[in-house]
Amino acid sequence: MLDHIYDISYIYRMIIDTGTFFSAFANEIRLRVLTLLQSQGELCVCELIHALALSQPMISRHLALLRADGLVETRRAGQWMYYRLHPEMPAWASEVLMITVEANKQHQPFCNDIQVLASMPNRPDSACCA
Repeated sequence: MLDHIYDISYIYRMIIDTGTFFSAFANEIRLRVLTLLQSQGELCVCELIHALALSQPMISRHLALLRADGLVETRRAGQWMYYRLHPEMPAWASEVLMITVEANKQHQPFCNDIQVLASMPNRPDSACCA
């Protein structure tokens, strides 16, 4: 009865079990998204599409899974959705992600993703998503 008042999934969101966490790492697209968010902070969907060279439906599907797992959160600005790592991610998960990003930053496709993102014209602070 109180489910309509309290979002129960939010209360338990930051209890991330290791299986859920590492399943995100097992998928290359989700790992690439997490790597970009760890290294760049908040990104618009259009930036992720550009950096990963994937379709919007594909990116959105993987972002929805990461959000459902409590690894990322969203912010809407007009018609645009921005994603970032969940600020209440458990310390152990943040540490594993930082170590993974550091270990992979010189390897493909991760270093290429960051370079492609850096070369994106009209990033959201300009006109792309305004």
